[in-house]
Amino acid sequence: MFQVLADDYARRILVAADDGPMTAKALSDACDASLATVYRRVSTLQDHGLLDERTSIDSDGTHRREFETVLEGLHVDLSEGEFTLTVDTCDTLADNFTELWDDMRVSR
Repeated sequence: MFQVLADDYARRILVAADDGPMTAKALSDACDASLATVYRRVSTLQDHGLLDERTSIDSDGTHRREFETVLEGLHVDLSEGEFTLTVDTCDTLADNFTELWDDMRVSR
């Protein structure tokens, strides 16, 4: 995890995608990185459970992949000579369902 977060591009992607879902192209622009670099870092971040992928459909039916940060916090503890790392992530599916439910209740 420390190696993943030590990478400047990985951190930039996490920060950019924390504002909401972004395409690889938008991440490339926001992070001043090539698409190849973005896709490599996105893959690594997904492997470590720090980035979520969703597919959106444009009005013309075009599918596109979007990425969003799910990392909420990292906690490092040193106890009895050992490090313990706790990663807090949000459950985007549950959060989206809760938001949808709340919107439906308010609109009644």
